[in-house]
Amino acid sequence: MAGKLSKINLNDYKPLREVIFNSLREAIIIGELRPGERLMEVQLAEKMGVSRTPVREAIRKLELEGLVDMIPRKGAHVAELSVKDIMDVLEVRASLDGLATALAAERITDDELKELKHINLQFSSYIEKENLNGSIKKDAEFHDIIYRASRNDKLLNILNNLREQVQRFRVIYIKDYNSPKNLIKEHNDIYEAISSRAIEASRSLAKTHIQNQEETILSSIKMQKNR
Repeated sequence: MAGKLSKINLNDYKPLREVIFNSLREAIIIGELRPGERLMEVQLAEKMGVSRTPVREAIRKLELEGLVDMIPRKGAHVAELSVKDIMDVLEVRASLDGLATALAAERITDDELKELKHINLQFSSYIEKENLNGSIKKDAEFHDIIYRASRNDKLLNILNNLREQVQRFRVIYIKDYNSPKNLIKEHNDIYEAISSRAIEASRSLAKTHIQNQEETILSSIKMQKNR
């Protein structure tokens, strides 16, 4: 079984079942447990240093969230990413990101702009060093600052509801993007548009950024299926 799950910290203040659930959930979202991978209770329990019961409970809860599929006579598997799911989510996100970025260009504070620049520099550095985990983390932080700067709580709530699904996609597109330099340029262009208070340019660049993600992800999935 692939993945980097480690033993659970039994001194964690949270209930054990919650810690196990969150650990498995994160492993699925960031791609340590891959779509289609079988989740075997015994192996997971041994790897995490716990009994099978809370692992079984966590898997059932993940099934309710749509992150795990129970296949008759084959057991639990990490839910596949269907092409339709990807297109549906990213079509919505392209519009929402465009709106959020346009609002941010109008409403962002000087302190938030400095923070956005700092995070963007860190993102570029991680991309150039081929540090996938660091790149994923800074990419999420970059967009989170923009969302927060939109000053629209309803929009923020909708975007937060898409967070887990987007995070699964984020791993694929950063890892398989056609050119790291293009990815850095897209972030730089968005930052420059926001800092220049160019509202419509910010909207357009943000939408194009997400549309490029969709192309990358669909191409990656097609290549995997053809192997």
